[in-house]
Amino acid sequence: MKRRRFVIDGGKVFLSSLCIPNFVSANLQHIGVEIEQITFGSDHHFFGYIGQSLTIPWNKNGNRLVCLSSSFHDHLPGKGEVASVNLINLDRRIKGRYLVEKLDESQGWNPQQGTMFYWNPHRPNHQFFFNDRDPKSGVIFTVLYDIDKRQRVKTFQFGHRSFGNSGVCPLGKYFLAINYARMARLRPVTGYKDSYDWTYGVPAPKDDGIAIVNIETGEKEILISFEQMAKGLEQNGFDVKDRNLFINHTLWSRDGQWIYFFVRAGWKSDKDGREGLNAACSIKVDGSQFIAGHQHIGGHPEWFNGTQIIGSSEKQQVIYDILQRKIIGTIGSPHIFPKPEGDISVSPDGKWLVNGYNNKSGANFYSIMNLKTGAWVKTPSFVTGDYKKDLRIDPAPRWNHNNNQILVSGLDRNKIRQLFVISIDYKSV
Repeated sequence: MKRRRFVIDGGKVFLSSLCIPNFVSANLQHIGVEIEQITFGSDHHFFGYIGQSLTIPWNKNGNRLVCLSSSFHDHLPGKGEVASVNLINLDRRIKGRYLVEKLDESQGWNPQQGTMFYWNPHRPNHQFFFNDRDPKSGVIFTVLYDIDKRQRVKTFQFGHRSFGNSGVCPLGKYFLAINYARMARLRPVTGYKDSYDWTYGVPAPKDDGIAIVNIETGEKEILISFEQMAKGLEQNGFDVKDRNLFINHTLWSRDGQWIYFFVRAGWKSDKDGREGLNAACSIKVDGSQFIAGHQHIGGHPEWFNGTQIIGSSEKQQVIYDILQRKIIGTIGSPHIFPKPEGDISVSPDGKWLVNGYNNKSGANFYSIMNLKTGAWVKTPSFVTGDYKKDLRIDPAPRWNHNNNQILVSGLDRNKIRQLFVISIDYKSV
């Protein structure tokens, strides 16, 4: 198993086998970074986009990891094009490689977001969620899979409405659900192609929006509808009349009390020439305190402490408070985070921030910062390939439960997408 190890001094990365930095102060922090490729073969392996809101690929014990695999990643999957749902056994090896088991298949996936894997907070070592699609009707639904039983133990289906999991509450009990068929029509990169959309022709339907699903009972309610979103945004001066609204990124706060999401339309622009709508909103999980149109903080915002969100503004990594409705602080510097609008993720203990970003040549880098001490490291580059238009794969980093490993994807020497683990060794020297 090939591993590469790096150490940092003052933000500069060195190959430890070639150059050991000379530390001149006992107060300096040492960060070692080890990179390990954990999947191999001719199939493309990936987890999915979302790294925010405590989306953790590992089970609680840290000995299992879920992923998808597919024979292709050069087009959006349509009807009948399945991805394998796999379990990576991190405590079992065959010929030096981790054992990867195929558990199931899914038609509810895309290269950007995967199938929205989440481990069940109530049974975090052996149950996880993923989305699927009925092969006949095209309706999207959510699956709860049990590793010990090696079977689906529950499905969450709602008639002809294509609601799929878009985020599990970190505390359990509920998950959010959105219409992935509507997204396939209005922003294909995040939707499931060839799925059934019952809302076709309705700009702001009252029976679609963000749903909340009780995991135990399977009951679904509309937390906030597109009709309600449109009214709230219009009252706050947004141009929403007769616009086909859709949702991206329903993010649970770490305490399970708030949802942060984007209401969008037209994306870059509408056919009638109107500028695309991209409004950040929030709502309490009981359906109260809907705030329509926060100050825009760019990139892919991530929940921090309480009602604080980390995002970007004026080329800086910033902290925004949704109740104060203003930026209350900054993190790092443009040197540490050259693209603060990149894909970010805060570790479960809230002490680390990782920012994944790419350059013009298509290589991905990760800046990893300790939020308590300010120590940081930039990883070597990962080759990611060239993806355009509706086919997009972002460099989303995802933490483990122990706050010392990050899962990322990249291309191997054969240009096959594989999974890599960045391990962090941190201490004072």
